[in-house]
Amino acid sequence: MGGRSERRCSRCRSLPGTAGVRCALCWAAARQPVCARWAKKWMKALPPPAHPRCATSAAAAAPPGYPAAHGGKRALLVGVAYRSTRYELRGTITDVNSMKFLLQTKFGFPAQSILVLSEDEGDRSRIPTRENMVAAMRWLVHGCRPGDSLVFHFSGHGSQKFDTSMDEVDGYDETLCPLDYEISGMISDDEVNEMIVRPLPRGVKLHAVVDACHSGSSLDLPYVCKANRNGDYHWEVRTHVKKATSGGLAICFSGCDDHQTSSDTSVFTQDIVTGAMTYCFIQAVENGPGVTYGHILLGMRAAIRESNRDFCIGGSIAALLRRVFHTGLTQVPQLSSSEQFNIFQTPFIL
Repeated sequence: MGGRSERRCSRCRSLPGTAGVRCALCWAAARQPVCARWAKKWMKALPPPAHPRCATSAAAAAPPGYPAAHGGKRALLVGVAYRSTRYELRGTITDVNSMKFLLQTKFGFPAQSILVLSEDEGDRSRIPTRENMVAAMRWLVHGCRPGDSLVFHFSGHGSQKFDTSMDEVDGYDETLCPLDYEISGMISDDEVNEMIVRPLPRGVKLHAVVDACHSGSSLDLPYVCKANRNGDYHWEVRTHVKKATSGGLAICFSGCDDHQTSSDTSVFTQDIVTGAMTYCFIQAVENGPGVTYGHILLGMRAAIRESNRDFCIGGSIAALLRRVFHTGLTQVPQLSSSEQFNIFQTPFIL
């Protein structure tokens, strides 16, 4: 009766040192076993194995309704409103529309290189279901080359679930909630990292803006910026996270810490509901030329603190009710990265 140890190399038929041909990104084993002597040669000769989590696999081909994945600037903007549910959000569509306008007018992203997933889209492949979000994240990084600038923006619900890979100090994975998450499941930070962080080659930069609850480490990046109001900061090393890019750079602005919640609010615009973090991020970026990552981070936090101050000292009956029920914003935006850098000397450039 044959066991695993008896599988011979398909090339030289040897038993010792048997190893499977694996994808360089997701380490999914190919069907043909080969010994170590032939593995390296076969890796160059064979196409990568199809794997559902591998951004470079054949399964990563974009659906017909997606833009062609080319050009130096590319963006994926996801806004999930969860309409007709008890957890409906009213600001997410405004968020993605505002981000799209910012990318086009301030940073020169071509309209044809921006993919939007929302419930307002007529194309079914652009509805923010789990399947479509996964396909879109693969599209974002597929075929990227040195010099490319990628943007991922998510506005919607975030949550947590028990960590099964044992790489979280608090025992929970952070998650993004697609439109159909109750049926198809959430997208964990492990999956997000595997799809849009690990494939980044040298010379490619990814900026993520995640406006969701429990989003502080939603990309599972190894460095988290700890900064106070005076501008003093240091990079906290998440030593338990051993998830690197393939040489590229990934930077994430998120709406709150992992244990906090992010808000859908009209406190900044009076009559238009937006995500608090998305609104503050855009305002901080538009402050002027030469804005740095540090100025954006502190500007976002200051805007939320200021909104709470105005929120509490208003003289109207509505302001009194808000003070009584403590419904101000409690979130603290976060900055994380795959590399350490000087946040006040590095300009924010997309």
